[in-house]
Amino acid sequence: MTSNNRILLVEDDQNFGDVLRSYLEMHEFDVTLATDGEAGLESFRKGEFDLCIFDVMMPKKDGFTLAKEVRERNGEMPIIFLTAKTMKEDVLQGFKIGADDYITKPFNSEELLYRIQAILKRSQAKADPREEIKEFNIGKYHFNFPLRILTYTDENGEQDKDKLSPKEAQLLRMFCMYMNDILPRSEALTKIWGEDNYFTARSMDVFVTKLRKYLKRDSNIEIVNIHGNGFQLLVRSGEEV
Repeated sequence: MTSNNRILLVEDDQNFGDVLRSYLEMHEFDVTLATDGEAGLESFRKGEFDLCIFDVMMPKKDGFTLAKEVRERNGEMPIIFLTAKTMKEDVLQGFKIGADDYITKPFNSEELLYRIQAILKRSQAKADPREEIKEFNIGKYHFNFPLRILTYTDENGEQDKDKLSPKEAQLLRMFCMYMNDILPRSEALTKIWGEDNYFTARSMDVFVTKLRKYLKRDSNIEIVNIHGNGFQLLVRSGEEV
């Protein structure tokens, strides 16, 4: 991890935000502080950041809504939620949106620092060469990852298109990268959800079910659950990436 990584901190408590910004700046981070969700979105639009830290309960726009809008603009942006809430439903909602981590107040500043460093290290790791591939053929389907469009072509040449959500597209791309091979569950959870735990695993299962529905028109395609290991995208027609 290099120094001077850029962090967008959105926290409605001005005093707490100033203290946290100063602490992170002491550790060589370049921090932009906004004090409500709308100002946070405006800062994100104008700047370039390596990681976002959002308080959940904020005026004008809450942290979950802000995170969704950030994800629409950059599906890979690492996000940490700060909140006083400890309900499992809130934690699950945060991970479904795509949080890389979730920390409850009050917290140890050093613990937050370690979590930030771990997330940045993962996000800045050397990319898999397979991730350079942007379009895939999957049986009778064509998948354009940058546009998140899955196109089905029937026997008559007629096409039907589906627009995938950012998470659906990321997961399908990983399946395509491992086509006819086993995609380890832990790898998918770490790269897409940022953490391998009970909540992220349940979220992944939901998205696998969604992808199965998208792909059901080609009987030669199947996403198989490999018990205790992960999943396998089988394309029996022999089509390859």
